[in-house]
Amino acid sequence: MSGLLALLDDVVALAKLAAVTVDDAAAQAVKVGAKTAGVVIDDAAVTPRYVTGLAAQRELPIVGRIAFGSLKNKMLYLLPAALLLSVFLPSAITPLLMLGGLYLAYEGFEKVLHWVTAAPVANIVDATAAGVDAKTLEDKRVAGAIRTDFILSAEIMAIALANTEVPDLTTKALVLAVVALLVTVGVYGAVALIVKADDLGVALARRNGAISGPIGRGLVFGMPPFLQLLSVVGTVAMLWVGGGILVHGLQEYGFAGPEHVLHALSDAARNAVPAIGEVVAWFAGASGAAVVGLVAGAAVAVVVSAFNAVFGSGKATSH
Repeated sequence: MSGLLALLDDVVALAKLAAVTVDDAAAQAVKVGAKTAGVVIDDAAVTPRYVTGLAAQRELPIVGRIAFGSLKNKMLYLLPAALLLSVFLPSAITPLLMLGGLYLAYEGFEKVLHWVTAAPVANIVDATAAGVDAKTLEDKRVAGAIRTDFILSAEIMAIALANTEVPDLTTKALVLAVVALLVTVGVYGAVALIVKADDLGVALARRNGAISGPIGRGLVFGMPPFLQLLSVVGTVAMLWVGGGILVHGLQEYGFAGPEHVLHALSDAARNAVPAIGEVVAWFAGASGAAVVGLVAGAAVAVVVSAFNAVFGSGKATSH
């Protein structure tokens, strides 16, 4: 009997430890999830383009295949790699994170450049796809989407790892797993709603009820400008997140000037409008970080252009 009671005590202790670990992981996941907002928004803005031109009945299955590939990328490849880095080479996390920040800044700058110059953004739809059967085209789109998602997922996991403030490896792994799951479900759940919103709008408009008719027509006519707005928000968020990563990384290496400037900007905005001080302070800081991201992205674009000019490479295509 004493042995059984001792075993039950051990089980209770382990259960309490597990509960504490799960609570810590959940709290950390919520905290670091907000840090990945820019990449998440951009991921949600990009993905609907991969179902453009395909049969309506295949839209949700395609989104499901991309979501599964995204989750596999995060869980099977990126999460173990992040944990190995945190154990064996933690000093590499900040440089890798800054490289990711440069990538986000470059992508954001490229999109802004397209807006300013009115240059056409590279389209996911292949102009030669007319002679390709539907299955091959779908597989090609899914593979391309998963490749793009891998880059964005790597940045999400790197941001999550850098902002996870727990010492033990088990809780850190749980935090990264929860972030990976929540981000994937959130992004591709939103994408599924976006790609089917016009179909829902058509169905409601055809019913032409007193309420359903206006809602349906609003969805049909409102989705194109909404997707454009989402693209703009995603681009600004990429610049803000990329710039913020670079500023914090520079501070880690002793260059605290940009960080101090952003803090001073936030404090000035907070004092200028005390009624909504925290909101304007955040907006000012985020805007400053976005400017840093834009400048850094422009610098990377110059380097890429020079490299292409010297080595005769084709211009890198933004997603």
